[in-house]
Amino acid sequence: MVFLKINNLKVYYPIRGGFFRRVVDHVKAVDDISFELKQGETYGLVGESGCGKTTTGRSIIGLTKSTAGEIIFEDKDLTKLSRKDYHNYRRDIQMIFQDPYSSLNPRKRVLDIVAEPLRNFEKLTIAEERQKVQFYIEKVGLSPEDVYKYPHEFSGGQRQRIGIARALTLNPKLIIADEPVSALDVSVQAQVLNFMQDIQKEFNLTYLFISHDLGIIQHMCDRIGIMYRGQFVEEGAAEDIYTNPQHIYTKRLISAIPDINPKNRDKQVEFRKKVNEEYKNSYDKYFNAEGKVYKLKQISNTHSVALP
Repeated sequence: MVFLKINNLKVYYPIRGGFFRRVVDHVKAVDDISFELKQGETYGLVGESGCGKTTTGRSIIGLTKSTAGEIIFEDKDLTKLSRKDYHNYRRDIQMIFQDPYSSLNPRKRVLDIVAEPLRNFEKLTIAEERQKVQFYIEKVGLSPEDVYKYPHEFSGGQRQRIGIARALTLNPKLIIADEPVSALDVSVQAQVLNFMQDIQKEFNLTYLFISHDLGIIQHMCDRIGIMYRGQFVEEGAAEDIYTNPQHIYTKRLISAIPDINPKNRDKQVEFRKKVNEEYKNSYDKYFNAEGKVYKLKQISNTHSVALP
C-alpha cells in the first residue's frame, strides 16, 4: 500500500481581465508534479520563494483546492472526498507552519492552543484534555505549568515547539513541516531540527519537509524533490542530489550552501564559478524556448532529472 502518492497535481489561479473580468490566463503555482512518500521517511521539497512548494503542502492538507490531479493517502484519493469524509482524514495529516509568531493565537493560553485539535475530533473531559496537553508539552521540552502561559511569554524556538505539540496531539501519521525553522536563530534551528528527528522515531511520523535551505534539507531528508516554477527539475535520494546533481538549477542551489570549513573555501568559490559559466553557456540544455523545464527522465533507479 502506498502511504502518500501525488499524481499530476496542478494548482492554477485565474488571471482576469477586460470589462467582463473574463479569465485570460492562469498563474501555474503547481504545474503537473508527481511524487511518493513512504511511511516513516522524510521527503524534502526544495526551491526558491514562489516555486510552489508551500502550495503543494497546503493542497495535501486541504487548505488550498487543487485544480487537477490526485492526492492518494492510504489508497484514498483525497481530492474526490466530500468535506464530511475528508474530515476523517484530517486528524492523520497535520501541519507545522512557518512563522511561530503568527501561527499561535496571542489571545489564547497554550492549553487552549494545543487542545484545539482535540476539541475538534475527540470528546474529553477538562481533566483528560489538560493531562493530554501537558503530556505533549513535556514531550517537546517544556514544563507542564507552561500550558497556562500565553505565546508572548515564550522565545521563538519555544513557540515553534508549541506548534509541534499542537500537531502531535491527534497522533497523526503525516506531518507537513512548512519552513519550520526559517524564522529562528541558527543555534535554535539545530535544536528544533534534532528534536523533530527524535519525535519522528518515537511517534513513527512521516514528514513532508518544505524548505528553501538545502543545508537543512541535507540534514533532515531521505529523498528530495527540487522545484522550479511549479515543476520538478530533479528528484532523487539525498545522496544523488548532493553528490551527483544534474540540473543546472540544482547545481546553483548546492553552490549557494555556505561551507564553514576555511580549507574548502577556494574549492567552493571555484565550483560556483563553474556553475555560473555552465548556466550562461548551456541554458538551452535545461530550459525550452519558453523558459520552462522539460519532463523528468529517470537516469537511475533513484534519480530523475528534467532534461530534453
